[in-house]
Amino acid sequence: MALATLFNQPTFNHRIGLLGNDKLQEECGVFGIFGHVDSAVHTALGLHALQHRGQEATGIVSYDGEEFRAHRAVGLVGDVFSQPDVMRRLKGQAAIGHNRYPTTGEPMLRNVQPLYADLGFGGLAIAHNGNLTNALSLRRELTHHGSIFQSTTDTEVIIHLMATGHGGVTDRLIKAARSLYGGYALVALTKDTLYGMRDPYGVRPLILGKLDQSYILASETCALDIIGADYIRDVEPGEIIFIGQDGMDSVHPFPPIPSKPCLFEYIYFARPDSMMGGKSIYETRVNMGRELARECGVPADVVCPVPDSGTPAAIGYAEQANISFDLGIIRNHYVGRTFIEPSDEIRHLGVRLKHNANRGPLSGQRVVLVDDSIVRGTTATKIVQMVREAGAREVHMRIASPPIKYPDYYGIDTPSHQELLAANHSVDEMERYIGVDSLGFISLDGLYRALGAKKRNDQEPQYTDHYFTGDYPIPLIDLTQGGPSAQLSFLKETG
Repeated sequence: MALATLFNQPTFNHRIGLLGNDKLQEECGVFGIFGHVDSAVHTALGLHALQHRGQEATGIVSYDGEEFRAHRAVGLVGDVFSQPDVMRRLKGQAAIGHNRYPTTGEPMLRNVQPLYADLGFGGLAIAHNGNLTNALSLRRELTHHGSIFQSTTDTEVIIHLMATGHGGVTDRLIKAARSLYGGYALVALTKDTLYGMRDPYGVRPLILGKLDQSYILASETCALDIIGADYIRDVEPGEIIFIGQDGMDSVHPFPPIPSKPCLFEYIYFARPDSMMGGKSIYETRVNMGRELARECGVPADVVCPVPDSGTPAAIGYAEQANISFDLGIIRNHYVGRTFIEPSDEIRHLGVRLKHNANRGPLSGQRVVLVDDSIVRGTTATKIVQMVREAGAREVHMRIASPPIKYPDYYGIDTPSHQELLAANHSVDEMERYIGVDSLGFISLDGLYRALGAKKRNDQEPQYTDHYFTGDYPIPLIDLTQGGPSAQLSFLKETG
């Protein structure tokens, strides 16, 4: 069945934040360190810097030379690892950690990572960011041959593939990796080695750093900054790094293919103070705003970001358009999860719990609101209404990404095709739905220019951009085998 046909079938309804969050959700953040006496403490600090990548749960597994020690819990890093006795128990000179992103329903402790298992070669802890697009197929095959799963996360599939392999840990990991499809980055820890691995396309990020003589693996460079570590390089797509007492080495077990990092890391997910692929995330987003102003500028009095993700692009837009920049919307940074049952009414209030109009810069003005993306359009609609109620004479919205028309299956939690506003409406229809005087998106070529890349149509795309184009570079095996019922199972079982 064609993907376009699948997208028009009833689908599993993806998760909506308790406060009506209308952003795409990242899967996770990972961190690992080898050869430091305070490995668990540094891991907790690294996870704190990566908190934006997942807020549901967090965990650390360390190794003290004799045994693996673990602490996993639902909650934020600062809450879970704030107790001194917890950190004292996590002894050892090597550790890995993980932040899990939010879901609806009751969080299950069995899905909190890092996962741990005793295998033929000894203990293995593993933490994973991304989605495997053949996880369901592999899980069914492994179960058929006797594997017993303890969680519903696709990370456990990797453990079982390694458990049924032969040879040393590296050989087992390579063999397991050759069975995987999807976008992923992982860190793993055995009694003598820290491993890091990226999928062959490099969809999900992983970087290598060093603190004194200790090597570090992390999802972003901001996790290095918080502990004063040095950035060495990005882990290459398809590369497996292993770090032990003798230092660091790596292998490239896959045939070389053009890399395709996730564009949304640059648009939204990564922290603006991080570096990725040799590029400053902040400067890239400012460039997106400049391109946006060049492509679809509009006469206005003030440019206001939708905080916080729209701020760098709004700065670039205002600079390029020579229009005053101001904070017309103020964000409450202390909202978190609400204790109130998430009814539709509370979701409506949720926007005002997180954002409030600043009347001074808005009243009587022609306002350009700049944001990074529009997903369902629900938040944008409420923000526009809020800005109008604050006295804005005109409200124009400019978006620093192209229209999102297709779901993601490589590690981003996106709504179904039916829920994506741009998948079902023209720009004019979206404009009327949101209630703005005009609506404009950066073009895909403009986005590539902001990244310093060649035009999308000049060559094989340099980034994963399927959410805009429908061009999925990695086979969606669980999605395409078996029709809508398989899609339903895939989304339920791999989320």
